[in-house]
Amino acid sequence: QLQLVESGGGLVQPGGSLRLSCVYSGFTLDYYAIGWFRQAPGKEREGVSCINSDGSRTDYADPVKGRFTISRDNAKNTVYLQMNTLTPEDTGVYYCAGSPYYSKEQRRYDYWGQGTQVTVSS
Repeated sequence: QLQLVESGGGLVQPGGSLRLSCVYSGFTLDYYAIGWFRQAPGKEREGVSCINSDGSRTDYADPVKGRFTISRDNAKNTVYLQMNTLTPEDTGVYYCAGSPYYSKEQRRYDYWGQGTQVTVSS
């Protein structure tokens, strides 16, 4: 069974950093693109970043460009999201998801984790 589990969320002050991890199981996910998405209170879920199967291609949503970095270590079955210079607008539940297609579109993602809460507040 294919599973993704996020961790690393928490409470951080504005300007701080967090690193989220997404551990996936199921050998076929090595060949999957992994995306990070987030949902703020009262808002729709939105794309944050994605990475292709071998880590050679990445994309970022405009609000996080220059602050967030996505990477993956297939030997550890893990995708990371390094988040720097966090602002209150980054608050939300962060989800990782797997897709056989490299895409920024949520509808392309078949497998989803349960999410990890990120709260940016002083």
